[in-house]
Amino acid sequence: MKFTAEQIAGILEGQVVGDPSVEVSQLAKIEEGKKGALTFLANPKYKPYIYSTKASITIVNSDFQPEEELSTTLIKVDDAYGAFTKLLEYYNQIKLNKSGIEQPSFISDSAQLGENCYVGAFAYVGDNVKIGNNVKIYPNAYVGANVVLGDNTILFSGAKVYSECVVGNSCVINSGAIIGADGFGFAPNEKGEYSKVPQIGNVILEDNVDIGAGTTIDRATLGSTIIRKGVKLDNQIQIAHNVEIGKNTVIAAQTGVAGSTKIGENCQIGGQVGIVGHITIGNNVKIQAQSGIGRHVKDNEVLQGSPALTYGDYNKSYVYFKNLPKIVKNINDLEKKIDGDN
Repeated sequence: MKFTAEQIAGILEGQVVGDPSVEVSQLAKIEEGKKGALTFLANPKYKPYIYSTKASITIVNSDFQPEEELSTTLIKVDDAYGAFTKLLEYYNQIKLNKSGIEQPSFISDSAQLGENCYVGAFAYVGDNVKIGNNVKIYPNAYVGANVVLGDNTILFSGAKVYSECVVGNSCVINSGAIIGADGFGFAPNEKGEYSKVPQIGNVILEDNVDIGAGTTIDRATLGSTIIRKGVKLDNQIQIAHNVEIGKNTVIAAQTGVAGSTKIGENCQIGGQVGIVGHITIGNNVKIQAQSGIGRHVKDNEVLQGSPALTYGDYNKSYVYFKNLPKIVKNINDLEKKIDGDN
């Protein structure tokens, strides 16, 4: 699909400087721009590239004044980065604008589909599923019995939502993510063997939740594992049974949260963090990457290390950690000197 500079300027409420009829059909970095590509300049350190880029159109801030001759048509806007982001969203909407039912796919006769839905080839939609408007279920996705999918939600290829789970409006579940697999529940018997504890709860994703590729969220033993409104989970995260994550919390890749832990609102959790079960983490907490959390955490704490310390204490202690061989040598030298004096 092609767009002219004039059309793009209309979308962005910008001003064209150059050829308003020039067309683009792809997006590119400014240093890699080619004919037919649209790019942007927001960071001053990339300014030299605007004079060499082959991109047909470049979005710039309204105060940009060229110091050399340009071969690219400019679109001037108040905020070049924000405008380019807006275009990315617009482009993504067009790219993902699919509808209709592809074959072969399976949709139970008892399933209810809203308006303008898309179900890709080899997707499975089970009994009594309720699907809202504008939902997109990509090829090879699985939707189990009695699942609810809210309006404008997207399940990418290979995503799986197990039975009884509830997904809100405008959620994104990326490829390979699994929502509602059994929690890790086993009870030892007198022989030292483990018997499975039935996991009969579900998972609830509230509105505007994003789930990364390969992330797994286990169903509750009883009740619900709950991911509140606006939560963003990166790729390859493990959320165990009966966990609750507060609204607008973000968690980076490879983090694991053990069962029945409650995480507050507006938290930021780095990659490869390990969090034990049955604890409470407050609101506005920040946890640095690779930290290990084994205790309750109060609101607004910033933690690092394994086991984690407050951020300030960790940095002070780290000075000693990295100098530990030198400190030990100094102690040994001091002991030898004392022994010699005696």
